[in-house]
Amino acid sequence: MNNPIGVFDSGVGGVSIWKKIHTLLPFENTIYLADSINAPYGYKSVEEIISLSIKNTELLLEMDCKLIVVACNTATTNAISVLRKKFNVPFIGIEPAIKPAALKTQSKNIGILATKGTLNSNLFSSSSNEITNDITITEVIGEGLVSLIEAGEINSEETTLLLKKHLKPMIKANIDHLVLGCSHYPYLIPQLKKLLPKDVCIIDSGEAVARQTKRVLQNHHLASNSKEKPLLQFYTNSETKILEQLLYEFANNISVEKKLF
Repeated sequence: MNNPIGVFDSGVGGVSIWKKIHTLLPFENTIYLADSINAPYGYKSVEEIISLSIKNTELLLEMDCKLIVVACNTATTNAISVLRKKFNVPFIGIEPAIKPAALKTQSKNIGILATKGTLNSNLFSSSSNEITNDITITEVIGEGLVSLIEAGEINSEETTLLLKKHLKPMIKANIDHLVLGCSHYPYLIPQLKKLLPKDVCIIDSGEAVARQTKRVLQNHHLASNSKEKPLLQFYTNSETKILEQLLYEFANNISVEKKLF
């Protein structure tokens, strides 16, 4: 089935997820929606997050998507149950990878850097409550980071100073695993590696989401049987510049357009 996989996020962060999916499923057609005009979702009400997620889903379904990846932690933790009830299409969500960190930690201290919307959600709360009692979780809201990434300021001095501030309580707590709870944050991994002690393992959900996407496609008999060059479409309701920069290595194979939605 050669219909596209739909992917949406509150901006360009979900491109980090899209790259993992495309690497694992190189012949699948994809459509990506960057809702940058409404980024970040992390400070919006639950009602707003659900409304925006429904809007994005409806647009992707109008473009005949066969499966939708909610490449946004905040949208997943606040809206995916509503989406699954409302629409008759498989959904893949993205949640902070707390369980792998909890299983691997030696110091029994893990850190989670996420948005306010993710950390305050019921789904995140239920997931973190499943963690065994002897593990301490240091949660930090990555205030200001999404806006800086959306502005293309990934390596700026302002971003570095903000990261130092956010990481301070985690380093003090002696974490040995840092869970990235926002699809924007993987772009900060080079900076994080410089700022964190060398023994801290950084975990993001990208590869797990890609593997789950492949499994669901196969289980629903939706996987493409094509071996031809796929159609890779990207739409943003803001400027295309940052999206193009993050996709520079795919420049000859993709289309990036501004679209009102």
